Amino acid sequence: MALVEPATELCELITSLSREDGVFGHVFPASEGSVPELVRAVALEAERAWRQYAVPGATGPGTVPEIAQAISPTGREQAVRLMARLAAEDLARSGLPRRDRAHTRRTAERVAHLLGQRAVWHTNIGDPSSGMHTWNPVTCHTFDRVVAGTGKGFIVVLLQVSED
Repeated sequence: MALVEPATELCELITSLSREDGVFGHVFPASEGSVPELVRAVALEAERAWRQYAVPGATGPGTVPEIAQAISPTGREQAVRLMARLAAEDLARSGLPRRDRAHTRRTAERVAHLLGQRAVWHTNIGDPSSGMHTWNPVTCHTFDRVVAGTGKGFIVVLLQVSED
């Protein structure tokens, strides 16, 4: 059995987590930018891809400093839980499962493992224990949630946008 390079495996895992419509994920070398810069890059991609669904005239954070203010640190376990939820559930249709939760949980755990115990995690969710009801927007969409982690030379970003 051939060993898979961490970068390749991370890309495969994030691609798996972001396969549903409205979920965007990327793996970046840490040298490519800061967490807010890379969250902004993924947010711009989501806004372009979902432009036709956005509320006319809607605006969101447009600068990296605004993104930096919208995200805050979170713990590893909470980040894993949030990644799994973003991949498995639709933000606008609470409780509507889109994917197998056990699979997304295992995938998110593997992402966290590859980033290491010293990984630093961020989210735009104000109080993750609240069931993802409060958040600071990072896009122009009605709903968005993001989790980003940095460790072992990589930054991963998983973002879901949705409209009701």
